[in-house]
Amino acid sequence: MRPGNVIEVHSASMRYRVHRSRRRSLREALFRSLLGRDEIVDVWALRDVSFEIERGESLGIIGDNGAGKSTLCLLLSGIMAPTGGRVEVEGRVSALLALGVGFQVDLTGRDNVLLNGIYLGHTREEIEAKLDEIVAFAELEDFIDMPVRTYSSGMRARLAFSIAASVQPEILILDELMGVGDIRFQQKSIAKMRELIAASKALVVVSHSMHTIRELCTRTIWLDKGTLVAEGPTAHVVERYEHR
Repeated sequence: MRPGNVIEVHSASMRYRVHRSRRRSLREALFRSLLGRDEIVDVWALRDVSFEIERGESLGIIGDNGAGKSTLCLLLSGIMAPTGGRVEVEGRVSALLALGVGFQVDLTGRDNVLLNGIYLGHTREEIEAKLDEIVAFAELEDFIDMPVRTYSSGMRARLAFSIAASVQPEILILDELMGVGDIRFQQKSIAKMRELIAASKALVVVSHSMHTIRELCTRTIWLDKGTLVAEGPTAHVVERYEHR
């Protein structure tokens, strides 16, 4: 990896194998498979994508639905490995790829903070030391000892964001999550992102909101049907995307 880089993506491709034939039952699926009638097709979510992210940089990822944005986030976060090429990441990654994923709804918010912090690679002692800060940022002091199943979607989103942003990740990946909460919380979240960038962390933001991308990201890549269409300064790439 080149000095100063925290992420390098080299010709990354991701292929999914999809069964085209319609199955009505397990018995029929086995029967068709044994007879060789089960047609399998390759669907490429990403094709030959390459880019780099330097320490202290904020990168936006834009594109229409099905462009491969979320798949790319899964590769960057280490949840999946590419079918082809390679992805190199240096540093602790904190990824928010869906609202409240990983929350145990019958446990309290406090218990979920501890569990999710451990999932992100921290010790129980480290998370307990950060607990008050996380709860205060999420503005859930009156609800933290209630089961998460009693939380609204907005409360879950605030808690998930607060955990990810407060454990001091070296690389933070957000997939379409900056629009959660009210305007005041969104502004507070953006301020938090700027703090991370100023502290030489790396930020990756996936969003359909061009306002969010312009607000947070210095550089942006545009994906279309799994291929990289454009890469460069955010203002330039977003303008091309909006006026295609």
